[in-house]
Amino acid sequence: MRQLAAILFADMTGYTALMQENEQLARTKRQRLKEVLEATIPQFHGKILQYYGDGSLSIFNSAIDSVHAAIEIQQQLQQSPKVDLRIGIHTGDVIIEEEAIYGDGVNLASRIESLAVPGGVFVSEKVFDELRNQEHIQTRELGYFELKNIKQPTRVFAIANNGIVVPGRNEVRGKTAAPINRLAVLPFVNMSADPENEYFSDGITEELLNALTRVDGLQVTSRTSAFAFKGKNDDIRDIAIQLNVDKVLEGSVRKAGNRVRITAQLINAADGFHIWSETYDRKLDDIFEVQDEISAIITNKLKENLSFSQKTVPAIKSSIKNITAYTHYLKGLHFKNKLTPGDTRKAIECFKQAIALEPGYAEAHAMVAQCYCQLGTQGQMIPHTAFEIGHQYADKALELDDTIAEGHVAKAMTYLYYDWKWQAAYDSLQKAIELNPGAVVAYDLLGFYYITKGQKAQAVKVLEEAEQIDPLSPIIIRSLGMTYIFAERFDDGIGQAEKLLEMNPEMRSAIELKAWCIGLKGDWQTALEYFKEFHRLTNHPLKGMMGLGHAYARLGKIDKAMECIHKLEQRELDEPDSVIDGDFASIYLALGNLDKTFYYLNLCIDKRLGPVAYFIEYPPYRVVKADPRFSALKHRMGISTEAFPSK
Repeated sequence: MRQLAAILFADMTGYTALMQENEQLARTKRQRLKEVLEATIPQFHGKILQYYGDGSLSIFNSAIDSVHAAIEIQQQLQQSPKVDLRIGIHTGDVIIEEEAIYGDGVNLASRIESLAVPGGVFVSEKVFDELRNQEHIQTRELGYFELKNIKQPTRVFAIANNGIVVPGRNEVRGKTAAPINRLAVLPFVNMSADPENEYFSDGITEELLNALTRVDGLQVTSRTSAFAFKGKNDDIRDIAIQLNVDKVLEGSVRKAGNRVRITAQLINAADGFHIWSETYDRKLDDIFEVQDEISAIITNKLKENLSFSQKTVPAIKSSIKNITAYTHYLKGLHFKNKLTPGDTRKAIECFKQAIALEPGYAEAHAMVAQCYCQLGTQGQMIPHTAFEIGHQYADKALELDDTIAEGHVAKAMTYLYYDWKWQAAYDSLQKAIELNPGAVVAYDLLGFYYITKGQKAQAVKVLEEAEQIDPLSPIIIRSLGMTYIFAERFDDGIGQAEKLLEMNPEMRSAIELKAWCIGLKGDWQTALEYFKEFHRLTNHPLKGMMGLGHAYARLGKIDKAMECIHKLEQRELDEPDSVIDGDFASIYLALGNLDKTFYYLNLCIDKRLGPVAYFIEYPPYRVVKADPRFSALKHRMGISTEAFPSK
């Protein structure tokens, strides 16, 4: 029998040694442990499945119950005669046959227990996600650990309630492989008198980060996660735990006139020791040489552990000589990274100003292309116009320099979102990742590709890899959450939404993600309340209608659903450049009107709204897939029939 369960491993420490020293005391402690387990675990609705040596394995239907049981057990065992016990908990799929239990979840729970300390309770990130809103359970993050026979680094938390032992990271570190050659480049601080120079210090950081990403054997945390600590005074060791790195590069930039002073220091995360620091006073025209020099020095400092042979870092490659053009480019990155349509348009202007001064600026061409593709995908521009421009700039970027990942990413966006040239998109993304393994936007797009091909498990795998590279990126966290929905792992999707809401309790995309997960689990009434909040936060009477209308229809509130449709019709009149046919399709789908659903899906294809190939894989569209008209939709987008299994 397969089921989802919270798995609790408990293991008595020092038992073998105690048996040799005092057999009677060892047996007494073991008997006391058994009595406490058998009294406590059923009290919290758990079941002891196995005893083995001086340990036990129990399962619970609820992760919260399992943690309450673990706390109670440890608090009781602190009393005389004290029993030193390690507890590890994880939730996952298990297979139970008679009294035997199998599954990857069991293996991971066992590894987490072996990592724990006497008197401690360690839990996986999945368990922690269940505990986020439990006021009576305190936790402390210990960071990521490389566990035996577990492919990906595992994020571990310690329960920190009274009476529970909470170790420092270093006390645990000796039990497992610590991260090696993982570097975070924190945002360099703007020390200039003019706060407007913020874009310049951010740009220096980004250029260094891109150069170091190309160093073979060095894993560099992506930009979004590193920039999550901008303006904060977090302890370097805490930052390293959250980003799973062993080295941190930080610094400052002071720009005045034609002079720039850059200070940089490389820090060992475990103890805060400064491995290296340097200050550079240079003319602004020499900025590329300074970046190159810093990158080479850092590589040299880490070379003892790096796997590549030449022990050198690729130079920061730039197709430009004009410092003013470079300044416009950095401003463009500043706006592009804000992600809103208005800021994306500002970014386009900055990148175009850079190109006007330096026509051969490949990176700027690539960024213009990406920005237009983004506007076309979001329905903020007529797709035909947006992607025609996107193609032109992407082609020019690759003509100027085909060794930068950004150009291949831009080309992949045009293939995926507009041309529906699936193989060409895949090839472009593979090339981008080959050129820059830290280019998480390429992983995000690759996840989109796999969803359109019906390969949901592969999409999950790719996005989970991206989250390892960029663990604090809202875009990646949300994309993985969406991918969990496609894979019908709705609880995991809720966990991703909770991560986002922890960053920002009013993040619209997180609230929408959580609403869909809850609704697709079957609770459309609760989902409706979240969709109402999402609509409120759009601050527009005609926006945020799709989820709202879908939920009303699912609840049988037909008049309310039709009211949402009428508001969408009004928005079409008010915003003729917007493309919202997918919103209509979703509401009519929930109303059970397949004729209207197909009508609007075909309009999406007519208007080349790229995401239609993606969202028809959403679980509610299963009924659409069973309709004979569905194969015609796929044919129009160049997707083979077998790519979309009906079950």
